[in-house]
Amino acid sequence: MHYIGGSIAQQSNGIPIMLLYRIGKTKYARDLTGVGAKLNGGRWNHEGIPCIYLTESRALSLLEFTAHVNADLIPPTLSFTTVSLPDHSIRELTANELPANWLLRPHCRESRDLGSTLLSTKEWLLLKVPSDIIDQEFNYVLNPLHPLIGTVKIMDVNIFR
Repeated sequence: MHYIGGSIAQQSNGIPIMLLYRIGKTKYARDLTGVGAKLNGGRWNHEGIPCIYLTESRALSLLEFTAHVNADLIPPTLSFTTVSLPDHSIRELTANELPANWLLRPHCRESRDLGSTLLSTKEWLLLKVPSDIIDQEFNYVLNPLHPLIGTVKIMDVNIFR
């Protein structure tokens, strides 16, 4: 199997799974509803569209988090969450599909429109998108409304020190 990004493992039944990561407030570490992104929106979703932003590594999740939060507002209790999920329902956005202004801050309407449209179809469990910080790495947008959400498991939660 050709695989780039995240970690790959196999469940006891031999089905390949991906391991992806996020960092956030400890009290929300086990939440898979996407309510935070639904309330606030993000680069790939409008307010009202639930999703969960994940990365290929703990290091990238920390880098993405700190790049998008004022250092004075970083909460004192953060945790890394490791998530396992099937690797067969992924829609990778290619460079040609990305809006020309997708790197802008605040996040442009076009990238939010694109992600929100793809999430609303519920066709893919994950959207694979380039990191806006390290262009050779990727972030993933988890769709909590996809029928496979029940296969997504929180494997580990570790307090960030």
